[in-house]
Amino acid sequence: MLTTASTLHIRPVDSRADLDTFVRLPWSLYRDDPNWVPPLLSEVKGLLSEKSNPYFGHAKARYWLALRDGKPVGRISAQIDTLVQQHMGQGIGQWGMFECENNPETAARLFEAAEGWLRAGGMTRAMGPFSLSIWDEPGLLIDGFQHPPLLMTPHHLPYYAGLVEAQGYTKVKDLYAYDLDITVGFPERIQRIVAAGDKNPRIRIRKADPSRFEEEVRLVLEILNDAWSDNWGFIPLTEAEIAYAAKKMKPLVKPDLVRVCEFDGKPAAFMLTLPDLNELQRDLNGRLFPFGWAKLLWRLRGTPFTQRVRVPLMGVRKEHQASRNGALMAMMLIEHIRRDAVGVYSNRGELSWILEDNLPMRNILENIGCFIYKTYRIYDKSLI
Repeated sequence: MLTTASTLHIRPVDSRADLDTFVRLPWSLYRDDPNWVPPLLSEVKGLLSEKSNPYFGHAKARYWLALRDGKPVGRISAQIDTLVQQHMGQGIGQWGMFECENNPETAARLFEAAEGWLRAGGMTRAMGPFSLSIWDEPGLLIDGFQHPPLLMTPHHLPYYAGLVEAQGYTKVKDLYAYDLDITVGFPERIQRIVAAGDKNPRIRIRKADPSRFEEEVRLVLEILNDAWSDNWGFIPLTEAEIAYAAKKMKPLVKPDLVRVCEFDGKPAAFMLTLPDLNELQRDLNGRLFPFGWAKLLWRLRGTPFTQRVRVPLMGVRKEHQASRNGALMAMMLIEHIRRDAVGVYSNRGELSWILEDNLPMRNILENIGCFIYKTYRIYDKSLI
């Protein structure tokens, strides 16, 4: 922790140079962390861009930098989202993109700036981190620092939780990442259940059709909007966000790793699994140009093998969730993809994130041999 006298200045990001400094700050903070993976600079800038990210069709954000003796040592964002107001609660403002040196003063000043902006916008609570939304990289890593982050998941330094909690923030929800050794088949009892499901004429598991990519993406995201609509933190994806997500995911999607489950001929559930892009891009140091893009495309061709594959999205329509068939379809989806992925795409899988109080899904995962290996925390605080 810093103790020497120095000058700390907090300033809003108001120029392209400031934004570049904001985006590049983690390179200095994480330089000694062997598990940190440099994000693609273009991806982070795209996330923060009002011109390219359709999130800003229903939200606004502000960014700040902390500079100590002129050197960048911290950053934070604050967001006000109209869909959050409608679906999570009036007066809930959000913060995210938090990175900071191990200094309580720096953290306090950053939060002071973010909270002041939220109050000025009429917000009565501050909740985070969301970088920028719950569909991006939500939560602060509080356990599992020894593992590198997979694609679209955050990684933080162990002291961050202390800095956040010192500002009066308390836990509102934990999100879990589950690990699964996919070289090991399901327990015999679960195998029998899945085998019975495979013989059930009312249930059909199919792979995604790459020739109808846009339609398939819309289908799975439509199921997702229905399946997750009662979950804590749920914010529906807009049409523009669905199109944006489809474009970004297309190079990553492998038909062997996507399944749709039909019940009585109607799409009822899905599971999307992706190779770990972070592992494939780690040595690019955030740069796609001049040669990084070609390297990444080459590595993504065919069947890229990564240490883990990640299941970022999975859903069963609400009408089936409370039924035995809902649990059966979830187990069948996992098993069908496991068979195609093992030894070809990976030998381990991460299923994340799972709400701590999503007990039905947690029960399914723990029954098939999954265990929690990372925990992310969402905090909130009254601004009144």
